[in-house]
Amino acid sequence: MSPAMDEAIELRRKCPQFRILVLGRANAGKTTLLKKVCESIEDPAIYGPNNKRAKCARGIHDIELQLIFKSNPGFIFHDSRGFESGSAEEVAKVKDFIDKRAATGTLSHQLHAIWYCLPTDSALGKEP
Repeated sequence: MSPAMDEAIELRRKCPQFRILVLGRANAGKTTLLKKVCESIEDPAIYGPNNKRAKCARGIHDIELQLIFKSNPGFIFHDSRGFESGSAEEVAKVKDFIDKRAATGTLSHQLHAIWYCLPTDSALGKEP
Protein backbone atom coordinates (compact mmCIF):
# COMPACT_ATOMS: atom_id res chain seq x y z
CA MET A 1 0.00 0.00 0.00
CA SER A 2 1.01 3.60 -0.51
CA PRO A 3 2.03 5.80 2.44
CA ALA A 4 -1.06 7.97 1.82
CA MET A 5 -3.33 4.92 2.04
CA ASP A 6 -1.59 3.75 5.22
CA GLU A 7 -2.11 7.21 6.71
CA ALA A 8 -5.80 7.21 5.75
CA ILE A 9 -6.33 3.78 7.31
CA GLU A 10 -4.60 4.88 10.52
CA LEU A 11 -6.68 8.07 10.67
CA ARG A 12 -9.90 6.10 10.18
CA ARG A 13 -8.84 3.73 12.98
CA LYS A 14 -8.31 6.67 15.34
CA CYS A 15 -11.53 8.38 14.27
CA PRO A 16 -14.17 6.00 12.89
CA GLN A 17 -16.92 8.66 12.89
CA PHE A 18 -17.04 12.12 11.32
CA ARG A 19 -18.54 14.69 13.73
CA ILE A 20 -20.57 17.59 12.29
CA LEU A 21 -22.27 20.55 13.98
CA VAL A 22 -25.39 21.63 12.07
CA LEU A 23 -26.53 25.24 12.49
CA GLY A 24 -29.59 27.00 11.12
CA ARG A 25 -32.95 28.36 12.09
CA ALA A 26 -35.95 26.14 12.73
CA ASN A 27 -37.46 24.78 9.49
CA ALA A 28 -34.30 25.56 7.51
CA GLY A 29 -34.28 21.95 6.27
CA LYS A 30 -31.54 20.62 8.56
CA THR A 31 -33.19 17.26 9.21
CA THR A 32 -34.13 16.87 5.55
CA LEU A 33 -30.51 17.52 4.55
CA LEU A 34 -29.19 15.01 7.10
CA LYS A 35 -31.62 12.34 5.93
CA LYS A 36 -30.52 12.86 2.31
CA VAL A 37 -26.83 12.72 3.21
CA CYS A 38 -27.37 9.53 5.21
CA GLU A 39 -29.82 8.04 2.69
CA SER A 40 -32.46 7.54 5.37
CA ILE A 41 -36.19 8.03 5.70
CA GLU A 42 -36.06 7.35 9.44
CA ASP A 43 -35.21 9.84 12.16
CA PRO A 44 -31.78 9.46 13.75
CA ALA A 45 -31.13 7.72 17.04
CA ILE A 46 -30.28 10.24 19.74
CA TYR A 47 -27.53 9.66 22.27
CA GLY A 48 -26.41 11.69 25.26
CA PRO A 49 -22.81 12.74 25.87
CA ASN A 50 -22.38 9.48 27.81
CA ASN A 51 -23.24 7.53 24.61
CA LYS A 52 -26.47 6.22 26.18
CA ARG A 53 -29.70 6.43 24.18
CA ALA A 54 -31.60 9.60 25.03
CA LYS A 55 -35.27 10.40 24.68
CA CYS A 56 -35.96 13.78 23.17
CA ALA A 57 -39.19 15.38 22.02
CA ARG A 58 -39.30 16.58 18.42
CA GLY A 59 -38.28 20.21 18.14
CA ILE A 60 -36.20 20.15 21.32
CA HIS A 61 -32.55 20.81 20.57
CA ASP A 62 -29.63 20.16 22.89
CA ILE A 63 -26.32 20.76 21.17
CA GLU A 64 -24.67 18.09 23.36
CA LEU A 65 -26.91 15.32 22.00
CA GLN A 66 -25.49 13.12 19.26
CA LEU A 67 -27.70 12.24 16.29
CA ILE A 68 -26.70 9.05 14.49
CA PHE A 69 -28.53 7.51 11.54
CA LYS A 70 -28.72 3.72 11.45
CA SER A 71 -28.20 3.88 7.68
CA ASN A 72 -24.88 5.71 8.05
CA PRO A 73 -23.30 5.41 11.50
CA GLY A 74 -20.06 6.93 10.20
CA PHE A 75 -21.47 10.40 10.94
CA ILE A 76 -22.32 12.00 14.29
CA PHE A 77 -24.42 15.15 14.04
CA HIS A 78 -25.00 17.85 16.67
CA ASP A 79 -27.96 20.19 16.14
CA SER A 80 -28.02 23.68 17.60
CA ARG A 81 -31.21 25.47 18.55
CA GLY A 82 -30.60 28.20 16.02
CA PHE A 83 -30.12 31.92 16.23
CA GLU A 84 -33.43 33.22 14.92
CA SER A 85 -34.48 34.46 18.34
CA GLY A 86 -31.36 36.64 18.45
CA SER A 87 -30.55 35.25 21.87
CA ALA A 88 -27.04 36.03 23.04
CA GLU A 89 -27.39 32.99 25.32
CA GLU A 90 -27.86 30.65 22.34
CA VAL A 91 -24.86 32.13 20.52
CA ALA A 92 -22.78 31.71 23.69
CA LYS A 93 -23.86 28.04 24.01
CA VAL A 94 -22.76 27.31 20.44
CA LYS A 95 -19.46 29.14 20.89
CA ASP A 96 -18.78 27.28 24.16
CA PHE A 97 -19.60 23.95 22.49
CA ILE A 98 -17.23 24.68 19.59
CA ASP A 99 -14.47 25.81 21.97
CA LYS A 100 -14.91 22.74 24.17
CA ARG A 101 -14.78 20.38 21.19
CA ALA A 102 -11.72 22.16 19.77
CA ALA A 103 -9.87 21.87 23.09
CA THR A 104 -10.35 18.12 23.47
CA GLY A 105 -7.22 16.11 22.80
CA THR A 106 -9.16 13.25 21.25
CA LEU A 107 -9.66 13.48 17.50
CA SER A 108 -12.91 11.52 17.60
CA HIS A 109 -14.44 14.05 20.04
CA GLN A 110 -13.49 17.11 18.00
CA LEU A 111 -15.76 18.72 15.42
CA HIS A 112 -14.68 17.89 11.89
CA ALA A 113 -17.10 20.20 10.09
CA ILE A 114 -19.71 22.88 10.75
CA TRP A 115 -22.63 23.15 8.35
CA TYR A 116 -24.74 26.32 8.37
CA CYS A 117 -28.10 25.74 6.70
CA LEU A 118 -29.95 28.60 5.05
CA PRO A 119 -33.58 28.28 3.99
CA THR A 120 -34.07 28.65 0.26
CA ASP A 121 -37.84 28.93 0.25
CA SER A 122 -37.85 32.74 0.44
CA ALA A 123 -35.95 35.60 -1.20
CA LEU A 124 -32.37 35.78 0.11
CA GLY A 125 -33.32 33.72 3.16
CA LYS A 126 -35.60 36.51 4.45
CA GLU A 127 -38.98 35.82 5.92
CA PRO A 128 -41.89 36.51 3.55
